Amino acid sequence: MTQMTSGQSASAGPGGRIAVIQAGWHKDMTDRARDGFTATMAEHGADPARTDLYEVPGAFEIPLTAQRLAATGRYAAIVAIGFVVDGGIYRHDFVASAVIDGLMRVQLDGGVPVLSVVLTPHHFHESEDHVRFFREHMTGKGREAAESCLQILDLDSRLAA
Repeated sequence: MTQMTSGQSASAGPGGRIAVIQAGWHKDMTDRARDGFTATMAEHGADPARTDLYEVPGAFEIPLTAQRLAATGRYAAIVAIGFVVDGGIYRHDFVASAVIDGLMRVQLDGGVPVLSVVLTPHHFHESEDHVRFFREHMTGKGREAAESCLQILDLDSRLAA
């Protein structure tokens, strides 16, 4: 996976590119989803150099980044990865809803498929068992996102033909 920095650009080329936007909050969890995604893409023969990683501070920043990436025309799909938990300071359900609503708006307005691996466990506790469970769960969700991404890209190519 290529990590893009400010000022770099990627060519569209045949089949387009995939953007992965990863939230930094709970990085131990979001790393698992990213790794599951990239491993599954590689298992299906996808070139890792055609995937660009964009890291943002938290899940709330994902929709605007997705909108900006969709507007470039470089990406055939965008994958959003975040882990929103109830930290007791604000309503995590509000953040999760805003993120998911924003991602749907980006997808519909921009015409670029946006896949969500933004998870919001209701009763997450940082106990060893819970952390282990959600790390494994995030890996599985990353794998599912890769499968979905491949399916939607295939569908898009068939619709374009």
